[in-house]
Amino acid sequence: MQILQIISSARGAESYSTRLSQGIIDKLLAAHPGSTVVVRNVATHPFPHLEEAHLQAYFTPAEGRSPEQQEAVRHSDEAIAQVMAADVLVVGVPFYNFSIPSSLKSWLDHLTRAGVTFRYTPSGPEGLIKGKKVYLAVASGGIYSEGPMQAYDFAAPYLRTVFGFLGLTDVTVARAEGVKLPDVEPTALQKGLDSIAA
Repeated sequence: MQILQIISSARGAESYSTRLSQGIIDKLLAAHPGSTVVVRNVATHPFPHLEEAHLQAYFTPAEGRSPEQQEAVRHSDEAIAQVMAADVLVVGVPFYNFSIPSSLKSWLDHLTRAGVTFRYTPSGPEGLIKGKKVYLAVASGGIYSEGPMQAYDFAAPYLRTVFGFLGLTDVTVARAEGVKLPDVEPTALQKGLDSIAA
């Protein structure tokens, strides 16, 4: 089994989302010995924000692309190839201003390509990435899974939607939440890990 780990936190080793995602991977490796892990850190090696050159390259047939367009589409091709090669995706999701980091959004923008990872059909859009498991390792300073702040969670619902649009509908969300609340922080990470079955 191949596991693709996406790290998007700018906090390095202190990141709760990265520690939670690593804990999920440790459980997967224990359950599936011999599995391999590919790590993509979009915080330290970010994907460029989409520009006109990227969009032009996407909609130009491969055989007709200029050298500049081939370079423009390179990041997207790499992101797609890594996802297609993986059996499981473990995505670290730090909660920034009620949503996801822009670095993670850029990766998703390069992953989401008409005719490659999804297509339009007479009956509606169809995701073309199938048969993979996704774990979202969400870390937040407050509590957003329930209670009065739940409506402010634009991270997990968005990611469920965009991954589902691409065909990735088997999504499990693990949360290390309340990490800025003194009475919750000591157990937040373990609670997130415990929510994932071995």
